[in-house]
Amino acid sequence: MRFKAELLNAEEMRRALHRIAHEIVEANKGVEGLALVGIHTRGIPLAERIAHYIREFEGEEVPVGMLDITLYRDDLSEIGIRPQVRQTRIPFDITGKALVLVDDVLYTGRTARAALDALMDLGRPRRIYLAVLVDRGHRELPIRADFVGKNVPTAKNEVVKVKVKEVDGEDRVELWEREEA
Repeated sequence: MRFKAELLNAEEMRRALHRIAHEIVEANKGVEGLALVGIHTRGIPLAERIAHYIREFEGEEVPVGMLDITLYRDDLSEIGIRPQVRQTRIPFDITGKALVLVDDVLYTGRTARAALDALMDLGRPRRIYLAVLVDRGHRELPIRADFVGKNVPTAKNEVVKVKVKEVDGEDRVELWEREEA
């Protein structure tokens, strides 16, 4: 793979997440009944940061959960005999809540679809929003994000890599190109 460009630096990521936090509160008309659910792996720290920003400007705690969608993927048979299943921890009842699914990149829509299926097994939320740091296009399913940090038109041979301090030791979003074999 060949590095092409930095799409967001740490400060731009912070501003995008801060804006998303404000947009979420505005769309929900406050924080009543609001909860965030981060999709493994990088959606979890992004959800925690959004909750932090909401707490800063609203003065109220918004619960955060983590969701593993591995067993809900439609390509499960293609990723190996023993896929890595991580923890789903949602320490609140989702029934009747306005949930915000948080992920790093929206691409084909298949991760979001799997997350919706996983959530429906846990209860019946009043509403589900989707928040992503980067929407790179190329949807294969009729799914769109309600809150987007940055829209980035990409080619199919390009890869968007989101790095977060909690996982990768730094905050930045990069565009890479797959080299033809």
